[in-house]
Amino acid sequence: MPDKFFTNYDTPIGNLEIVSDQNSLLASNFKEKEAQSETVPSILKQALLQLDEYFTGKRKEFDLTLLPSGTEFQEKVWMKLLEIPFGSVISYSELASKIGNIAAVRAVGNANGQNPISIFIPCHRVIGKNSKLVGYGGGLDRKKWLLDFEKAQFCIMH
Repeated sequence: MPDKFFTNYDTPIGNLEIVSDQNSLLASNFKEKEAQSETVPSILKQALLQLDEYFTGKRKEFDLTLLPSGTEFQEKVWMKLLEIPFGSVISYSELASKIGNIAAVRAVGNANGQNPISIFIPCHRVIGKNSKLVGYGGGLDRKKWLLDFEKAQFCIMH
């Protein structure tokens, strides 16, 4: 049995490759379509269903077992990202404050940029000073689209 399983999901802003083990989501990144695993474990099926719900405006929070792999500091930052509500944004300095180290703004930015589970761990909800869009592994055009989409859905839902 393979250690990792791969599938692709066509988002409105490009292909998302999703990687899991048998029980947890390991990665989700924008990239060209590649071969998918013949076997698709339940966690990947759930991820695809939840992405459908997210992109149709029916889901604001994901409910999946996530297992991002990084340093202790990176993982601390990524777990804080999960606390940013749908339709909201915070600055890198606010995120640094939330992890208890306001002086770590650059390190927080670097950790945010290394997030291996895009969208499910919402690193796109972190913006620069003065509300500037800066940094996103999937590209600033995708970051802008995701933020605009969530803002529009948030307004419709509330």
